[in-house]
Amino acid sequence: MSLNDPQWGNRGEGDGDKPGGPRRPNQGPPDLEELWRDFNRKLNGMFGKKGGGGGNNGGGGDGPRLPQIDLNPKFLGGGVGLLVALAFIVWLASGFYIVDASQRGIVLQFGKYKETTEPGLRWRLPYPIQSVDLVNLTGVRTIEIGYRGSERNKVLREALMLTDDENIVNIQFAVQYFLNDPSDYLFNNRHPDDAVMGAAETAVREIVGKSRMDFVLYEGREQIAAQAAKLMQEILDRYNSGILISKVTMQNAQPPEQVQAAFDDAVKAGQDRERQKNEGQAYANDVIPKAKGTAARLMEEASGHKQRVISTAEGDASRFKQVQTEYAKAPEVTRQRMYLETMQQIYANTSKVMVDAKGQGNLLYLPLDKLMQGAGAVAAAPAAADAGTAPQAAARTAAPTSNESPPQLDSSLSNQSRPREPSLRSRDRESR
Repeated sequence: MSLNDPQWGNRGEGDGDKPGGPRRPNQGPPDLEELWRDFNRKLNGMFGKKGGGGGNNGGGGDGPRLPQIDLNPKFLGGGVGLLVALAFIVWLASGFYIVDASQRGIVLQFGKYKETTEPGLRWRLPYPIQSVDLVNLTGVRTIEIGYRGSERNKVLREALMLTDDENIVNIQFAVQYFLNDPSDYLFNNRHPDDAVMGAAETAVREIVGKSRMDFVLYEGREQIAAQAAKLMQEILDRYNSGILISKVTMQNAQPPEQVQAAFDDAVKAGQDRERQKNEGQAYANDVIPKAKGTAARLMEEASGHKQRVISTAEGDASRFKQVQTEYAKAPEVTRQRMYLETMQQIYANTSKVMVDAKGQGNLLYLPLDKLMQGAGAVAAAPAAADAGTAPQAAARTAAPTSNESPPQLDSSLSNQSRPREPSLRSRDRESR
């Protein structure tokens, strides 16, 4: 009751049962029984029943009174029907549900699959007739095999696998997948996520069991992941799981921790072996071409020397035959010519100069500088022959070619010596 209630503390002392009687000041809290009677009279007046001031004990006594409710049966029937109608409306409204764009709704009628609903505002028969399960199709789901959360948190029962060459490797990988058929995902397998994990472990163990350890640890990771995804999809399709494998990622592949040190040593030894093989191959690639080039050069030089010697011998033989023919025609002239050519060759290789001083007494000019240069060239020829190859040195010393020219005297000396040739010839004849 509010403090502004006109009955609060204003009831008369002798007229307490009358609602409109005089009120006594400074009265205590209102009587609950009186309030209940007042409420009952008002309620009955609303539904066409006149209210009385008495109860079971009369209207004017001061004894205890019991509360009573006298309601109209029409009012009771109308109120219950209204409540039932309101409850029915609320029950029907509970059948509305919303499906997001990334979801599909699976409607079940008494626990049996009914239909699949598309995104939007949908309605179904309320519970317990029908129910709905919302399944996310576009969300990527991930399972981890060989570890949980972090690579350090290993699950050895899943990670340890045997290779084809009977070695044990520790493999950790993750599988990403999403749903393509929500009804198959919900009803064809009791635990579809466990089926994905079992299929992934089976596929990877099969592929690793057919591969060698080096292939698994190093160059074959991408190939193993691709083959595992394909094999997993084939297994899940046979199960009609409604799951589509998106990607298989190899997180880690290494030997077990117990043999990690020994494996590192073996890897280092293999790397050293490959390095030494590469160094040896590089040295061979450097030396062998040089040796082949040197051998080819020597072969060419020998072939050239051979051709030169043969050509020189053939030329000497031809020249000898020609000289023999000329000698048969004029022996004296040919013999004199041969003598002069021989002397010319001999004097051409010496540093001495012979001058006929009894003839003309003209002053002769000797080119000493050219003579010294010729002497130095003659002295350097044996050293060059020793430094060169033996066939070349022998060819130079045995048969001087016509290209080698002796040191020439001055033009005045050569001009003065020409008229003396008949006198030398005459002296030679007289001596003979």
